Amino acid sequence: MMDINARPKRRLRCAIYTRKSSEEGLDMEFNSLDAQREACEAYIASQRSEGWVATRERYDDGGFSGGTLERPGLKLLLADIDDGLIDVVVVYKIDRLSRSLMDFSKLVEIFDRNGVTFVSVTQSFNTTTSMGRLTLNILLSFAQFEREVIGERIRDKVAASRKRGIWMGGYVPLGYDVQDRKLLVNDAEAASVRRIFERFVELGSATVLARELRRDGFRNKQGTLIDKGYLYRLLNNRVYRGEAVHKGKAYPGEHDAIIDNDLWDRAHAILQESPRKRANNSRSRTPALLKGLIFSDTGAAMTPTSTKKGAKLYRYYVSMDVIRNRETGEETAPMRLAAGMVEDTVVTEVRRILQTPEVVTQVIAALKTEKGATSEADVIAALHEFTALWAQLFPTEQARIIQLLIRRVTVTADGLELDIRREGIAGVIREMVAPRNLETAE
Repeated sequence: MMDINARPKRRLRCAIYTRKSSEEGLDMEFNSLDAQREACEAYIASQRSEGWVATRERYDDGGFSGGTLERPGLKLLLADIDDGLIDVVVVYKIDRLSRSLMDFSKLVEIFDRNGVTFVSVTQSFNTTTSMGRLTLNILLSFAQFEREVIGERIRDKVAASRKRGIWMGGYVPLGYDVQDRKLLVNDAEAASVRRIFERFVELGSATVLARELRRDGFRNKQGTLIDKGYLYRLLNNRVYRGEAVHKGKAYPGEHDAIIDNDLWDRAHAILQESPRKRANNSRSRTPALLKGLIFSDTGAAMTPTSTKKGAKLYRYYVSMDVIRNRETGEETAPMRLAAGMVEDTVVTEVRRILQTPEVVTQVIAALKTEKGATSEADVIAALHEFTALWAQLFPTEQARIIQLLIRRVTVTADGLELDIRREGIAGVIREMVAPRNLETAE
């Protein structure tokens, strides 16, 4: 006989939280998260007489570690708790909610603040009593200990595998593909890697090589244009020697080497030099910008020369009349000029000429007649941004451009006279627009 004075049981809304550290098996029809949820639902059903009812919302975190609170399912659970939508949190084991003692204490504070009870299906305790809290802390301490032991075991396994030369995953370097967790040489990419090492040995400068590769449109394994930082990482990657590296120590790898010891040693002999010394070496090999173009007003060629004082290199253009001690009569023009000063003057004058209205009109008209014509906007931008585009060229390319633009530079008492090759301007601008379009495409 029912007691009409009995008070109805309070309805308790129960949220089930499930978690699995790895993603392995989550694509199965019935996975670990489903098993945890089924056990929690059965427990809630056994407490129906106490007013327990499972909520429809699922709070699942598949592939998330218990050592952090940055989990989407957990964040949704905490948001619903703050909104007053949950009375009881039910988990299969307490380490499903957290494996960190500090993190769990934060969660318990949130539960207490919102009047929420925490229940573990396989570990019965009550967090509202001091004994329940003690039991909880003991269990959490063991959970954290277990997590740290697992971490140490994984690190030891990785170290042991590296020492045996086994590929342990991560970033796949250019020149290799991964198959069955092993590095296999990609012949096409490997040829590019060897060419980069060989070209670096030839040039002795990562800066010049990076510019050259970007201009050629060379891209890394992810499809982006490479920069100097990527180039340094590639040149220092011991995987290319057939080695596996762990914490700075190299071991013989299972995979085949792409770079032989001789080429590696030659490249690293250059890398061991100071960047300043490599830059000076690059500059000393740079062709003189006006070689074969600059003459004195007597018609004598002015040849590039240089002298070194300490670590500094000084470059000049000197008239052949002076070098060969030829009589020139009354000197009306300088016979010896600082190379940097005269080259800067020539480049400045070229920039001024390229920006004149008649040259702009001439170049646009010439390019419009070509197949796959460059847009008028790009032409105008290239002409007016000549300084920026010029700075992107490496020295040998700058010298080639000057040869295409200038027929002759004559040194007079009044200054420099330039004879411009106007017929070559359109072709030069087309080439200088190409790197600009390449950057935009990236």
